[in-house]
Amino acid sequence: MFTTFEETKHWIENIKRFGSKLDLHRISSVLALMGRPHLRFRTIHVAGTNGKGSTASYIKSILMQAGYKVGLYTSPYIVKFNERIAINDVYISDDDIVRYANQIKPLWDEFNEMGETITFFEVITAICFLYFRDQKVDYGVIEVGLGGTLDATNVIRPQVSVITNISFDHMNVLGNTLESIAKNKLGIVKDNVPLVTSVSQEELLPLFEETVKTHHTTMTRIDCTKVTDRVVNEQTSFTYEGNHYVLNLPGFHQIKNAVLAIEAIKALAKRRNLTITEEMIQKGLFETKWPGRLEIFDHHIVLDGAHNIGGALALKDAMMAIFPDKKIKCLVSIMHDKEHAKIIDVLDSFCDELYFTQFDYERRADANDLFLESHHQNKKVYLDYQLAFEELRHLQENEILLMTGSLYFISEVRKLLVK
Repeated sequence: MFTTFEETKHWIENIKRFGSKLDLHRISSVLALMGRPHLRFRTIHVAGTNGKGSTASYIKSILMQAGYKVGLYTSPYIVKFNERIAINDVYISDDDIVRYANQIKPLWDEFNEMGETITFFEVITAICFLYFRDQKVDYGVIEVGLGGTLDATNVIRPQVSVITNISFDHMNVLGNTLESIAKNKLGIVKDNVPLVTSVSQEELLPLFEETVKTHHTTMTRIDCTKVTDRVVNEQTSFTYEGNHYVLNLPGFHQIKNAVLAIEAIKALAKRRNLTITEEMIQKGLFETKWPGRLEIFDHHIVLDGAHNIGGALALKDAMMAIFPDKKIKCLVSIMHDKEHAKIIDVLDSFCDELYFTQFDYERRADANDLFLESHHQNKKVYLDYQLAFEELRHLQENEILLMTGSLYFISEVRKLLVK
């Protein structure tokens, strides 16, 4: 039995990331033995390559404005472990994590004796479902961890399914074509459950249309031509279908995420006959906060967890819009299993100085290897990211320090900023 949060967290974080087989057998069996908690509250399921967390957070915030008790399940964490599981913006407590881990541990031991390990993500997902059930949330907004079809969250029966976009990431698991990635993410579509998406590739539409037809449901694809009056600085504002919105999350990509959340809310309201006013939507979007996603400190330091080519391109567009006349110094660390060469090409194209670093995490790439992939004329290696931060944080009025490349890296450097 666990007695402290630290020993519980240590156990969870040291569980294998992947099981012997990629399927839903383990998580389904565990949840069945625990009374199927995932079926005891209503859910909205959010998948996609980029923007899942922001979109899920917008949906959560709007539902809160409508007076609902809303759970939010996301990954990975930026500030603290507990933020993966929250209800009405309050993180699950240390004591609750210990309590639910103690309920799961005997089952974990049984599976282990049979040669099957309930994985890290499956354990956290089970804790989330137990907590949301016991706290009697009205809605749980559930972000997919990886892909869709075989993700541990794909045991839920949502009210609405949401797919943000399709881009290249996790190709070792999801395949190396957009079609294979799309098929995996479309695995979250359920019979008679409406799908809302911001997928942009016309060549993928037949696959989406065939999937919703097979599942006897409907698809809403957002139309960004209806967006006007776009202004991006340290806030983002835009008009959509005659209504004006202001976001505290900067970046052009956040407009698409916000519109997707609006349409998801409309689909939910129609299905459940909910009354959600335009004022609730406007206030919910405005009050949404999301650490580590184009998060700006003191107007001069920017954190963004861009970890794939889509995220890097969105980051470039946002930085050019928000800081058009500034000199950008970039401190970057990337995971070795990501398309780091392509990400670095994007950073090369708009950053004035590039600094490659690393931190204590098994998946991170070697800073020297990243350095060699860059063609930038002004680049340097700092093996100690804390030393790099201390040296680079002293900025001139016309300089910006951008730290990016990985949500895990952003989690570490953010601690230095808010210490």
